[in-house]
Formats: sequence, structure tokens, C-alpha cells
Amino acid sequence: MQQLIRSRMDERRWSYGDVAQRGGLPRSTVHHIATTGKLTRPPNPATLERLAAGLEVSLDIVRAAAADAAGLRTWREPVTDPEIDVLVAAVTQLDPEDRRHVQALVESLLDNARRRTDHA
Repeated sequence: MQQLIRSRMDERRWSYGDVAQRGGLPRSTVHHIATTGKLTRPPNPATLERLAAGLEVSLDIVRAAAADAAGLRTWREPVTDPEIDVLVAAVTQLDPEDRRHVQALVESLLDNARRRTDHA
């Protein structure tokens, strides 16, 4: 996330204030995101949307950078299954603790599937 923000700012010769103004964010929010080494969690979806607008890059790029900065694994391939889109959209509406429960459930299901495959 730091690298994305700094590289865009360098390319365009923008300040934190410029990015903040373009995206409708407080300057302090842009500065915090740009200077925090490892985020404890990605910023909320509205902040990511505004940051993408402020940086003039796609929301997907900002989402991936935010997930990486928070140490989350991300899916980089396009999703064409509507059920997956609905699941992802629903998970984004959960609070961080509930998302951790969903993550643990998914990891458990994947481990069980691997074990079944290994024994087959």
C-alpha cells in the first residue's frame, strides 16, 4: 500500500493533500495509510474507493494493495461465478471478528477437502 501511494504521488508530483482532495478523504487518512508499514486490517470499502479515486487507479489495485499490507491472501483471478461474488460481497459487510470466524471456517473446510483428496 505504501509503495502504491508513494509511486503514484511521485509519478504525478502530488502531495498527500492532493490525493486526499481528489478522493474526498482527510489528508491525515491518506498520510496514515501511506506511512503505516503493516495495517492491522484493510481500510473500510468507502475509504478504499475514495483512495482509488484520489490516486486515479482502479479500485481492484487499491483493494489488492490494502489486503497485501494487512497480510491477507487475495484472489487475483477474475471471478465469474455469481455465488462467489455474493459471498464476497456479504463477507465485506461483517465486522472484523466475524470475518475472522468466516476465514477460520473456510480454512477448516479446505483442510477437510485436502484430507479427503489425499486419502482417495
